[in-house]
Amino acid sequence: MKLFLGSDKSGFILKEAIKGYLLEKGYEIEDIGTTNIDEPKPFFEVAPIGAKKIQSGTCERGILICGTGMGMAVVANKYQGVYAAVVESVYAAKKCRAINNANILTMGGWIVSDMMAFEMVDAFLDTAFTEGLEPWRQAFLENAVQKVKEIEDEIYKA
Repeated sequence: MKLFLGSDKSGFILKEAIKGYLLEKGYEIEDIGTTNIDEPKPFFEVAPIGAKKIQSGTCERGILICGTGMGMAVVANKYQGVYAAVVESVYAAKKCRAINNANILTMGGWIVSDMMAFEMVDAFLDTAFTEGLEPWRQAFLENAVQKVKEIEDEIYKA
């Protein structure tokens, strides 16, 4: 699975830690910036790069990090077919995949420690949509995905 990683200045140190962790595990990573803390890119420039990688299929999933994770999620979620989830726990990282089919994980460099981030990233990458859920809930969520796509189609027609 090809992933992208991106941050602004506030998320740079955590991004670098996650990048090293994922490279050691053998993942193919595309670093979309900030690549030099002395030349930071703002969240509103980095998030669109990642969102477009999801839209084009260049990357299946991504991780975006800013101070709180909120700015990255707000911007990324403006793009059709992008489902960015702000998480601050391993449980939320697992459920954003199982329940919401999130394709971008966002987190806060001011909030999450390296070790917690590694566990959250593992949960996000290792969990499939509807994994571990009851059959009735799986069916409900499969239908919900279609309903969300219909809403998006209507919004983006304009």
